[in-house]
Amino acid sequence: MRRVLVALSVLAVMLLVAAPAYADLTAFVGTNATPSNRPVRGFGVGLSLLVIGFEFEYSDTAADEMADAPGLRTGMFNLLVQTPFGISGLQFYGTVGGGLYQETGGGLEETNAGGNAGAGVKIAVAGPIRLRLDYRVFTLRGSPQHDTHQRLYAGFNLGF
Repeated sequence: MRRVLVALSVLAVMLLVAAPAYADLTAFVGTNATPSNRPVRGFGVGLSLLVIGFEFEYSDTAADEMADAPGLRTGMFNLLVQTPFGISGLQFYGTVGGGLYQETGGGLEETNAGGNAGAGVKIAVAGPIRLRLDYRVFTLRGSPQHDTHQRLYAGFNLGF
């Protein structure tokens, strides 16, 4: 009986002092620089617990057949580590994750697993609205036309 009371007391204290969770949505546009600059667009949905966060992100890069640059779609689940609060309106973060990709172009199509790592900053604009700047490097497994892609984007981020 005493163990049950101690366990319930510890659980109650942990729930009372737990950090609040925050969610956000991001819509972005940018450029995929591998092997040539092509437009990319996408969205992200995230959940943050002060310093640690989790995010799902989808992106779609247009193909450029003149430059032999394939189209690339990615769906990645990421872990974010971020500053716990904004510093002069800037909240910096690093991210790493993995998921699936589909690369198409030149009559070839490859679907497989991939990973990504990157960093960025969320810039406070007004209230819950932030500008998000992000740089990522994607590493694709299997037999893609290009096994490493670099992406830079800017987007609007809405926190709630």
